[in-house]
Amino acid sequence: MQLHLSEPPLTQGECALVYCFAASGGNGRFPLPPEIASWDEKAWSGLVAETVQEQGFQGKPNSSVALRLTGEIRKLVLVGLGDPAALTLEALRRATANGLRQAHSLKAKQVMLSLPETGLDRVRGVQAVAEACLLVAHRDNRFKSSAKGEEENSFSVQEVTLLVPGLAQARPDYEVALQRAIEMAAGTILARELVAAPANIVTPLALADTARQLAQEYGLEVEILGQEECEALGMGAFLGVAKASDLPPQFIHLTYKPPQGDPVTKLALVGKGLTFDSGGLNIKTDSRSIAMMKTDMGGAAAVLGAARALAALKPQVELHFIVAATENMISGHAIHPGDILTASNQKTIEVNNTDAEGRLTLADALVFAEKLGVDAILDLATLTGACVIALGEEIAGLFTPDETLAQELQQAANLSGEKIWRMPLEEGYFEGLSSIVADMKNTGPRSGGSITAALFLKQFVEKTPWAHLDIAGPVWTEKDAGYNNKGATGYGVRTLVEWVLARQAAAACS
Repeated sequence: MQLHLSEPPLTQGECALVYCFAASGGNGRFPLPPEIASWDEKAWSGLVAETVQEQGFQGKPNSSVALRLTGEIRKLVLVGLGDPAALTLEALRRATANGLRQAHSLKAKQVMLSLPETGLDRVRGVQAVAEACLLVAHRDNRFKSSAKGEEENSFSVQEVTLLVPGLAQARPDYEVALQRAIEMAAGTILARELVAAPANIVTPLALADTARQLAQEYGLEVEILGQEECEALGMGAFLGVAKASDLPPQFIHLTYKPPQGDPVTKLALVGKGLTFDSGGLNIKTDSRSIAMMKTDMGGAAAVLGAARALAALKPQVELHFIVAATENMISGHAIHPGDILTASNQKTIEVNNTDAEGRLTLADALVFAEKLGVDAILDLATLTGACVIALGEEIAGLFTPDETLAQELQQAANLSGEKIWRMPLEEGYFEGLSSIVADMKNTGPRSGGSITAALFLKQFVEKTPWAHLDIAGPVWTEKDAGYNNKGATGYGVRTLVEWVLARQAAAACS
């Protein structure tokens, strides 16, 4: 999809998309936006007003009206924004996606999108709208053989012109916002396609190849550690999980450094990279659950997607992207329930459940990250079903003992529209991980499972500010929702990018 910026007013085009705020009071008749009311009176003999009334359109969120017309504008979409006082960037994204889905139903190829006057930051609004356009248009047809099927599943809208009031006065700012949206969407789409691909395509070796490709394209430093290198670093927890797989483990470390000058801060982003999780000897027994275990590298996908976006945006920040990639399989080499593993910080772990493997791989990855001397560490993982039970499928759980980091991540999520909710790190719950024979077990009691998982990870970060995002729910959706189409969502990429850019801005001001 091609995106362009232009000045109002709405002029001729194949399809016009116009935002509408909810009607309030009066006689119940919805007042058309002035630009459409004028066209309706002159060119369409009141057809738009008549259709709006017949369909009961009132400008409410998640509502829209699509019309085929005659004249210079042949197709029109009115999309509801709701109460202007309650408008958010995420509501604007969702309304944009709703409108473009309607334009797609009209088979429109070019859309003129008239941005509304709102109380939101206008530059941020342009970024949000552009993100929604690019993400709703994404269709993943890589594994479909039929050309007809590909055509049927492609998005008709190929070009969108954003009509921005006051564009001339601040065009450089809007251009920056548009470029930021393009890179963030590209990173999100990379993450979507990594998560959506089956485990025979996205293997640990394939993830390592993706990292190498990113390094080559964007000038990143890349380090891929194999079995022997990981053994030399004492990564017994990670390698314990990897033992049963026929595919070699790949410990991925990408580094971005600013092209010029010293970085204002150094950050590490760590992603869980289980390209398939059978559960090990504690095998998953639910067929639906095991079939979706290709998504168990959603954290790794988010980290690599963020690497792609941030390397293109070039912040003045040193960034380390870390993924311990492997499979959790079953063979004569598999770890047994009751085995004891030693992590790279010398802490010992009794494995009482081989299906709690992600935290074992993350343990060594977190130790590795802290040794880099970064200012903060953030890990993302499809870690627990317990978090999905607690927060549902649209919200990630945030765990951190650091108040500043919690506030930063919440603000970044508010900007991205990716929902997070801070969960408690109840230290007393760590008692549930106590072991008679080792420093800790890898799982505790059923209750509070997402909390004990986070407390387990906390044992592998000594001093560095750290946060954990349990993203088991929102990495996948079974239905079209806003700008997310059925399937992988690419969750986490945009929040990571917003967080890094905010850290850059705060460090530059201090």
